[in-house]
Amino acid sequence: MSGELRCDHLWYGADIVTMQEGKYSIIKNGAIAVNQDKIVWIGPWQEAKQIKADIHTKFEGGIITPGLIDCHTHLVFGGDRSHEFEQRLNGVSYSEIAAQGGGIISTVSATRKATLEELVASAGWRLERLLAEGVTTVEIKSGYGLDKASELRMLQAIRQLAKQVPAQVLSTCLAAHATPPEYKDDSDGWITLICEELLPQVAKEKLADAVDAFCEHLAFSPAQVSRVFEAAQRLGLPVKLHAEQLSSLGGGALAAKFKALSADHLEYATASDVAAMAESGTVAVLLPGAFYLLREKQVPPVELFRKYKVPMALASDANPGTSPALSLRLMLNMGCTLFGMTPEEALAGVTIHGAQALGLGESQGSLEAGKFADFVHWPLQRPAELVYWLGGQLPCQVIFRGEAIR
Repeated sequence: MSGELRCDHLWYGADIVTMQEGKYSIIKNGAIAVNQDKIVWIGPWQEAKQIKADIHTKFEGGIITPGLIDCHTHLVFGGDRSHEFEQRLNGVSYSEIAAQGGGIISTVSATRKATLEELVASAGWRLERLLAEGVTTVEIKSGYGLDKASELRMLQAIRQLAKQVPAQVLSTCLAAHATPPEYKDDSDGWITLICEELLPQVAKEKLADAVDAFCEHLAFSPAQVSRVFEAAQRLGLPVKLHAEQLSSLGGGALAAKFKALSADHLEYATASDVAAMAESGTVAVLLPGAFYLLREKQVPPVELFRKYKVPMALASDANPGTSPALSLRLMLNMGCTLFGMTPEEALAGVTIHGAQALGLGESQGSLEAGKFADFVHWPLQRPAELVYWLGGQLPCQVIFRGEAIR
């Protein structure tokens, strides 16, 4: 370092796992200089002697990682489906449950009945579980209202949550999640309403940071998704896609065509999908929670993502039906044990690559000068321990935008 540097806060006394370029890139006995909400310098402690800081915080060993990023969740919804989970484990089929009014329709019904305050309160409880494990950025989708008023209320709830928690909360409009009961024989009609009425209002009121859709035989066709994405792009909203979860419809390539931030699930992605994603810079978001709960057999093509250098993110997919997961750290382990990722790839998936999946790669996801001061201190010896331990809440100190949170 040349010359004297002044900052608000100097943090030191731990090894820093920077995750620059998706690698651990560890600085032994490192230091982080923070001014206001940004990192202004990072490096070995012995090189920090000329830094003048108003506050010094020394850790007694351990490691520091970037704040964790959960880039795909459905935390806002009404009702509870734990009874359906129990029914399935007792041999009742999904179709039988749906015939009884269960499945996604039961969540839609409960969400429509819930007030804004009720949606915020129930989602807030779930969100707190994620934040307690070191998450500093989370994306939340709509998609359980499936009528204009309820979808808007879900997005309003997400924006309200963002004001209440010490974390960055992004909102995604997923109205093209399923066909509403009222449109069961006219899915094109629902897509038209999304494109011509809902999305323009969402954009006008700044209720969403992105637009998502579910491209699948039980949801919407590539042609219908294209209509939604064209409408989103006209309104200046980036897009994301639930793709290739249960079948191969070319969803990865479709996402790439629209330069989507990410394509998510991807169990049935093909080499052509992956090649297109590599060309467009679309991130692959892997969701082992749903794979696990649904007892799927087809795993995402991790080797293809490596071959084509497609960044792999990991997320909880927290939702009431297929992934009631409230631990992003558990997803790290599942990404390795179920999908064959390495611990380093998994940690990159919830830091730098998770940031890229949200269009935030320039401002967070790794620890380097110029990025937000979002980081977590863990009383651990090696970053692989974050992946290794199953269950239990590891103690951690969370710093969000330069402020100690918990």
